[in-house]
Amino acid sequence: MSIRFGAIILFGLFLTGCSGSDTAPTPTPTPTPTPTPSGSTASVSMVNGAFNLSTTAFSPNPLSVPVGTTVTWMNNDITTHDSRADNGSFNTGLISPGSSASVTFSTAGSFVYHCTIHPGMVGTVTVQ
Repeated sequence: MSIRFGAIILFGLFLTGCSGSDTAPTPTPTPTPTPTPSGSTASVSMVNGAFNLSTTAFSPNPLSVPVGTTVTWMNNDITTHDSRADNGSFNTGLISPGSSASVTFSTAGSFVYHCTIHPGMVGTVTVQ
């Protein structure tokens, strides 16, 4: 019993020693982070049977987005495709069925693109 009583007394003294100050500690100012602008996102689907289509192979087509938007092309067809700008400004590389690839548009303009494997597949992204 005396060991338990001694432990309680010691604990009480410890608490008294730790809480001896009546003033709250002054918080250290935390720097405010500068927010990073987050761009928009948009998706374009390479529709099933796209290799047999032209302006309807990509959906939506045309696509209008603000500057800074990341556009993701999703291949929902049964064969590999890509999306390459006619002016060479972007190229998604080959996108196998069920896969996707993204491009971020940092400048305004109208970007006509096509599938290099199936050149009849055409689309346009307008960036404002």
